[in-house]
Parts: sequence; C-alpha cells; structure tokens
Amino acid sequence: MSATYRAAIRTGLPEATVVVDHFHVVQLANKMLSLVRRRTTTELRGRRGRASDPEWKARRRLLRNRKDLSHEQFERMWNPLLDEGKIGQTLLTAWIAKESLALARTDANRSQVGHARWKFLTWCADADIPEVRTLAATVDRWWPEIEAFINTGHSNAKSEGINRVIKLVARHAFGFRNADSQRLPTPCVTTRRARGHLRTA
Repeated sequence: MSATYRAAIRTGLPEATVVVDHFHVVQLANKMLSLVRRRTTTELRGRRGRASDPEWKARRRLLRNRKDLSHEQFERMWNPLLDEGKIGQTLLTAWIAKESLALARTDANRSQVGHARWKFLTWCADADIPEVRTLAATVDRWWPEIEAFINTGHSNAKSEGINRVIKLVARHAFGFRNADSQRLPTPCVTTRRARGHLRTA
C-alpha cells in the first residue's frame, strides 16, 4: 500500500486495475492492534507488558480471525480482557474494528460490501482510539483498490511467497560472491520440479 508504487503503476500501465491484496490490509490492522496494546499498557500501567498481563496473554489471539478461534479460545481472550477495565475494553474495540474488515473471498454482493464499509467506518469514528481512526483513514483512502480485490479476488500472494523464500536463502548464506551463486539455489527452494536437476554453469 504505497502511494508511490500506485502512481508508478497508473503511469506505466494506465489500463491496469490496481488491487490491494487482503494480506496487506490484515497486516495493517494487526499492526494497529499491536500499537494499541503497547500504548495502553504503557499509559495505564506505566511500564511495558508482562507475561502476567491479560493483554499480553491474549496478544496472539487478538491477531487471529474470529473464525479461526474455537469457542474456548475466544472466551479465554474476550472474558479476561473485558474484566480488565479500560485496557481490555480499548483492545476489544480495536479488535472489533479489525474484524469488520473481514470481507475477503466472502462472495459478498455490492450492497453487502457497501454496508460493511459503512459499519467499519462508523465504528472507527465512534471509537476514541487514535490508531483505529488512522486505520479507517488509510482504508478509506485505499478503498477503490481494496474493493477491486473483493470484486476480482486477484492476489499476488504466490509471487510474494516466492520472493520471501529467495530473501531467506540469501540471508542464510550471509551474502553471495556473484549473481550466479545467488541464482543457483533459487529454483531449488521455490519449485519442486527443479530440485535434483540443478546444473552449474
């Protein structure tokens, strides 16, 4: 979600439809949740989070989708935070904002998407949480590209996954002496077909 990248695409490929992958929207929402958790803990406890704090114990469940949590896991996250007071209530408000963005691959029609967007923006506007309002402003600014993903389902997840593996290979090797040395292991780790068939120049 880079304005510079979007401008470059629209200049070089004016007929292309720019799509924001839902991975980046979820990543942005999860980052917002972590920022809210750290800030509220620091402000209300006067220190960093500790393993004994309910918000620290729930930190991983907060970053998961509601549908991926069992009933017991959800209760272990929700109830202690609700009982914790302002810290917990602030975190749960931010978590609900994140969950309101879960529209990817739901086959929602235009009316449902529009209603979900309105609910999300209204919830964020009513929440007196700076990070949540910043998230809403970013989503609203990028809405045409996000809506394009909801409508088309197009994703660059496969290419991003391959790029991540290539970077990991380079990092584990602590640098290569030349470009050929870097290219050689790349097919091995990114495609099954190439494994066992590598030939040096």
